[in-house]
Parts: sequence; C-alpha cells; structure tokens
Amino acid sequence: MATTLTVRTLFISDLHLGTRDCQAELLSRLLRRVRPERLYLVGDVIDLIAMHRRAALPAQQQRLVARILRLARSGCEIIYIPGNHDAALRRLCGLKVHRVSIERRAIHETADGRRLLVSHGDEFDTHVRLAPWVMALGDGMHQFVLSLNRWVNRVRSALGMPYWSLSAAVKGRIGAAQRYVAQFEQAALHQAGREGLDGYVGGHIHQAGFRARDGVLYCNDGDWVEHCTALIERPDGRLALIDWQGEVIEHEPAMEAQPVGGRGTPAQDDTDLVRA
Repeated sequence: MATTLTVRTLFISDLHLGTRDCQAELLSRLLRRVRPERLYLVGDVIDLIAMHRRAALPAQQQRLVARILRLARSGCEIIYIPGNHDAALRRLCGLKVHRVSIERRAIHETADGRRLLVSHGDEFDTHVRLAPWVMALGDGMHQFVLSLNRWVNRVRSALGMPYWSLSAAVKGRIGAAQRYVAQFEQAALHQAGREGLDGYVGGHIHQAGFRARDGVLYCNDGDWVEHCTALIERPDGRLALIDWQGEVIEHEPAMEAQPVGGRGTPAQDDTDLVRA
C-alpha cells in the first residue's frame, strides 16, 4: 500500500473540469496519497468556457469534485482562486461556498516565514510580447496536440504503460512557447518583488517549474491536462513539485537567507530548473 504523504499545503491548478482533457483519475489518485492541511485551487478548475459549448462532467470528474469537497468537510482549508476559464466565479470572491473560500488572489505564508503571492496568472498575459498570429497558431496547435495526447495515452493505458505527456514533449521543442514561458515568469517575479514578497505561486501556462531572481522565488504548479503535477509545501516550509504518483520531481532552488519579504540582498544569477 502506498505511503500517505502529509503536507502543510498543496497547490493545484488548471484541472479544466468539463473537458475531455482533464486527468481526473490521476488527480484522484494523488489526493488519495496526499493529505494537505491547506489546499489552493489556483484557477481554471472548471472550464466554464468549454462547458458553455458542451456541458459535460463525466463520472470520474464528478468523483473528483466529491473528493475535494470531502477534504473541506474533514477540516482541510480550501482556497479557490478562479482563473480565466472560470472567471465567472470571480463575482463570488470573498464568499465561502461548501466550506471553500473563493478569493481573487492570496498571500500565503510558509512555515518558515516566507510570504508568497498566489494567483492564477492570466493577469500577466498583457506582459507577453508575441505576435497575435503566433498566439492564435499556438492555441490551435495546442488543441490538436492535446487530442493526440488523449489517443496516445489510451494506447499506453491499454498496454499497461503509465501516463506520459506527448503535448509537454512537443511544447518543450517550440521556441515561441519557451519565449512565452520566460516572459510570463519575468512578469510574475517582477510583481512579487514590487509588492515586497518572497515569491510567487501560479498556474495558467501549463508549465511547471521554479525560477529564482534577486531573492524572489517563482513557482508554477503545472496542470492536470498535460503535465499532471502539483506543488507541495512540506511541514518545514520547503517547496517541491510532485507528479501524479506523489513522487518529488523537483525541489525548490537554494536561496540566500534573508528577512521575510526582504529585498536588500545582492542580486543573484537566475536559476532555471528542469520543468516537468
């Protein structure tokens, strides 16, 4: 039997419930292994845009929603920060629904005293400088590759092979996609630094990873349609990325010790880690 992993905080985003791409079964497996004291749902949990075209919530996805609500009833603090695909829920910010608090953004304090800005990340889209035709082409290709991803993993599942992200492998080889990610990271780091915070946690771009600059830490928890990753905070405050099996795939980079929210340390080199 798999060992239960107790964590202080779990961050997940971009589930896209209501679409065929949502990996609800894999996330349900993770939630059977991980027991968080606090859970952040960092946007695009329900894909209301897709459901407007075709309203559907398969049984596996319904069971996942029920599992999350059971976590809330069991005492886990759950904060839901709507993203661009569930933006209609932003009108509920400040309310609590089924013991789930809905907020536009949050400041999370880690066990070791760091203060992190938590938001979905779509607010940084205006800082990304790519030609409109590149963005449109990229979105079309992304949907096509996601459809291929579904078929590839159906075959792998039939053969008893584990989940593997074809779409993530393809995106990692496209220069425009990597430029988009780099610009997004810079915008998020700048915002956290401007507010005097120690770091940023978000989703939105479906690209899990860490980055550090000038004493500020960037964390992206990934998604549950391609990478199937989450961000955890351990009881001592350390952060790590885990996959759907609960295995650590990346630890946060080492940072120079500094006061909470400190901005006075010398600039350090950017630290890029392998992204899931």
